[in-house]
Amino acid sequence: MNVLVIGNGAREHAIAWKIRQSCLTEKLYVAPGNAGTKDIAENLPIQPNEFAKLAEIVRTRNIGLTVVGPETPLSEGIVDYFSERGLKIFGPDSKSSRIESSKVFAKKLMRHYGIPTGNFEVFDSFDEACKYAISQPLPVVIKADGLASGKGVIIAETHEQAIGALKLFMVDRAFGKAGEAVLIEEFLIGREVSVFTFTDGNEISPSIAACDYKKVYDNDEGPNTGGMGSYSPPSFWTSDLETEIRDSIIVPTISALRKEGSIYKGVLYAGIILTENGPKVLEFNCRLGDPETQVILPLLVSDLTKVFSAIAEGNLNKTKIEWSEDSCLGVVMASPGYPSGLPISGLDAIDLNGLVFHGGTETTDELKPRIVTNGGRVLTVVGTGKQLKEAKSRAYENIAKIHFQGGFYRKDIGLDT
Repeated sequence: MNVLVIGNGAREHAIAWKIRQSCLTEKLYVAPGNAGTKDIAENLPIQPNEFAKLAEIVRTRNIGLTVVGPETPLSEGIVDYFSERGLKIFGPDSKSSRIESSKVFAKKLMRHYGIPTGNFEVFDSFDEACKYAISQPLPVVIKADGLASGKGVIIAETHEQAIGALKLFMVDRAFGKAGEAVLIEEFLIGREVSVFTFTDGNEISPSIAACDYKKVYDNDEGPNTGGMGSYSPPSFWTSDLETEIRDSIIVPTISALRKEGSIYKGVLYAGIILTENGPKVLEFNCRLGDPETQVILPLLVSDLTKVFSAIAEGNLNKTKIEWSEDSCLGVVMASPGYPSGLPISGLDAIDLNGLVFHGGTETTDELKPRIVTNGGRVLTVVGTGKQLKEAKSRAYENIAKIHFQGGFYRKDIGLDT
């Protein structure tokens, strides 16, 4: 079949790369795509929020499956829009996507159905939120309710920082409507892990885990980003831990959504913290993560087009999902200040065992086209191997070959496995 991937980041490049390998995939399109997807697919100049244009191209190009990468079009109802028109699409509908688009909805769902998570309170009044925050032990976690590109969470070490975070979200409206309501949560202590599970609302696949690095600099210093690197699987990820998380969190969450009238079809991304009292949910996302997708899809043995198609049709029970026992590690190369148009060199020097997934890149329209930067997180350089040490070595050997003005990356990805 012809397949369309929606999005323009490194996650979408990784998805397109894996879909391209499928014997079921004939023609592959990415909208709008980047310089990396241009090598394996036809990029289409359509944005993820242009539902009518996307649906029209699906019809005119005879596209049999559409795959949605980013969360915003999911929360805005692209799956509903396509489904109403009889177009097959992978991802949860807008009602199910509230698991990510509203942290308040997700936390209340967990509280109501007894899914383990941290204690919290919800506020839509700045003054009341401040009073409560000041009364809480430190550190305290402040979260904007809505989507904020991974930057709507602040861990306040002082009460002054907590007030500042509340002002940023609720008064300054740094993230617009996302800050109309806020959550104030207890600070949980433990190891964090991202857990990904495919589901059609009934059947649930084996999960795969990854660890990511959100802070911009080494030693987890600096502000939060969308993610500066990741690896999979963590050394502590065992079959017993997978079963515990599946039984206490994944299955109850899918069941809870179903009881609330939402048949969740897609991938459920659970941000988990392993506390002394067992695994607890930090947050849910309604799509594959970035940069985790770049390290889990190289480990997928199964045919991704077949998996996505089965989920869209509600037939996941007919498809076996298998993960490799290898390890994978990815390092994000970023550009300070989000400048665009900086030439990137060294991409042709990557060895055959290396992978580079493009995020913020584009190709110039000059007589001699070249790849240049077009965003903050420019590339994810990925290594695989039988052991994590081997994967890490490959990733760092290759990223050292790539250069653009001001380009930088963390040197400590995978040190804390």
